[in-house]
Amino acid sequence: MDVTSTYKFARISARKARDVAREIQGLPVSAALDLLNFTPRKGADLFGKTMKAALADAENNFELAVDGLYVKSAVVGEGPTFKRFKARARGSAASIRKRTSHITVILSDEVLGEAEAPAKHVSKSRAEAKPAKAEAKPAKEEKKAAPKKESAAKSSGRVDEKLGMVYDSAPPEFDDLKEINGVGPKLEEKLNSIGIYKFEQIAEWTEVNVAEFDELLSFKGRIERDEWIEKAKQLHEEKHG
Repeated sequence: MDVTSTYKFARISARKARDVAREIQGLPVSAALDLLNFTPRKGADLFGKTMKAALADAENNFELAVDGLYVKSAVVGEGPTFKRFKARARGSAASIRKRTSHITVILSDEVLGEAEAPAKHVSKSRAEAKPAKAEAKPAKEEKKAAPKKESAAKSSGRVDEKLGMVYDSAPPEFDDLKEINGVGPKLEEKLNSIGIYKFEQIAEWTEVNVAEFDELLSFKGRIERDEWIEKAKQLHEEKHG
């Protein structure tokens, strides 16, 4: 049977009271009261009063054994906020919010052993299955090694007939494409999204590559593509020799 007690309009914020509610959730009544008595917080005092009211109700009105009760639920809801003001410099005012909350404690005498039994059974079965998992570790290590090879292949780039050398993902080392005249931050992002990260890639562009990139990038205005290629060759030689 459940016994509910509610403390309305408690002069404490719900955020502060919830810290105490998490600590007593699911504990026996005796352990919860001991914890609240030795917790130096305002929320602990308010929860103690609410729990004692629920205990008195359970003992006197429902004739339940106090020793068999536990905290089934401890919930804190937000109450109304009192708005006050404090005078500040230059004739201004600072708002003060005095928050309130509604504290609800539910005590129950239901037995927890039946609900905990399936969990214990599952934990035993998991413990028995641990040796089998340990034997299967070498197979997992082989599977993990395969993605590394794939990632290494991706970092090396690939050759596309229309786009030339492109990367599926950003390589470990890449160039600052903004050093090329006419390439800004937005255009650099577009080039990176297509797989262009290095000067060497632009320096090796052919007429087919240039035409394909014009369609993909959808430029507005006139950009001299020949200057791009010459500048990329120059920057590549300066950087790598």
